[in-house]
Amino acid sequence: MNKTGFERGTRRQLRIHVLPTKRFKTFAISLYVGTPLREETVTRVGLTPFVLRRGTESYPQTIQFREQLEQLYGAGFGFDVYKRGDYQIVQFRMDTINDSFVNSSDSLLDRSFAFLGEVLTKPALENGAFQTGYVQQERENVRKKLESIVNDKIRYAGERCMEEMCKNEPYRLHPLGQRSDLDRIDAQGLYQAYGEWLNNASMDLYVVGDTTLEEVEKFVDRYFQLNRSEEKGYAPEQPKAVERDVQTVVERLDVNQGKLNMGLRTPITYGDDRYATALMYNGILGGYPHSKLFVNVREKESLAYYASSRYDGHKGIGTIQSGIEIPNYEKAVTIIRKQLEDTQNGAITELEMTQTQAMIRNLLKEMQDSAFEMIAYDFNRQLSGKERTVDELLSQVEAVKVKDVQDAARTFRLDTIYFLRDQKGE
Repeated sequence: MNKTGFERGTRRQLRIHVLPTKRFKTFAISLYVGTPLREETVTRVGLTPFVLRRGTESYPQTIQFREQLEQLYGAGFGFDVYKRGDYQIVQFRMDTINDSFVNSSDSLLDRSFAFLGEVLTKPALENGAFQTGYVQQERENVRKKLESIVNDKIRYAGERCMEEMCKNEPYRLHPLGQRSDLDRIDAQGLYQAYGEWLNNASMDLYVVGDTTLEEVEKFVDRYFQLNRSEEKGYAPEQPKAVERDVQTVVERLDVNQGKLNMGLRTPITYGDDRYATALMYNGILGGYPHSKLFVNVREKESLAYYASSRYDGHKGIGTIQSGIEIPNYEKAVTIIRKQLEDTQNGAITELEMTQTQAMIRNLLKEMQDSAFEMIAYDFNRQLSGKERTVDELLSQVEAVKVKDVQDAARTFRLDTIYFLRDQKGE
């Protein structure tokens, strides 16, 4: 039974999800294209959308491409490349004004789908492959993005902690790929890989706005020139236990402030009935300004410039990130571990519970005011195979007790301690 309000269909082996509503003045369109994270394909997949956004068959020059968006009354177009669990996701987005708010002789939604379909399936070519100039330019663009990570030490420390923690797993890979692969990618090879990507990826098209499933299906038939052999789905894996002692990795760079990151593993994922308890655990540990890490590590002990935690429910991984004075490393590790132990021992106040529930409630309710947030939430269903409405998740969060959070905390096992420090000292 469909409880989300999205109407669902399939065309050209592409799943379609439409939420008909008159609430918004625009149409929100998201196309998710997902493939397993693999070392041999991650860089080519990461580079592909950068090349696709340079030009199409009808608008081969980038300036023509951008002018066409202006012709659509300034429609927004963009993309992201990221990972969800062990999948690499390319998300294309369009934000198009509803026809009823402009004086247009033809359907802007129709024209938007014509544009998006051409971006995906009819790129600008030369000699039967991508344009060499575009590939070379975007290759350098991706290289600069990957190289820039080291300049953002907070982000760098987070990436390195995951690389060390998941060194034998696909999750270690950056969604944009590896710099060492870029020089080996040429226009012909990338175009061939693009064809394989189109045929083998999981595809989910979302539309929120004043339209119908039937109308969107017609647009897909008309504008998405896909010849896919079968519909591809996601296969979420249960997290595998990694039996080992906590590993400590210390890396030295030219930094003034230490970055202390920790990685934890849990069997609780988005598809688990205990997902709400894991959300509560993360919120109480370090997700919000009232959380244990913020109050005890940053405020009371003045040990950290920042201290927080995150939870990836598609991978079953929790992370702690903090910025500390380098000599405070041992003390910071000790007090952070105490916060982990306290939650495992049930040292959780009713105030921490009610404040965390209130924060999650506000986030879930705010989500209903954004078409793209509603889409992102529903896409979790595709990735995990678990259908859970926002109202259902909210009810589950509000039903969580201290003992439930304690039980969840005991499933989060510390795996890796990563410390980025200066070149000096022992």
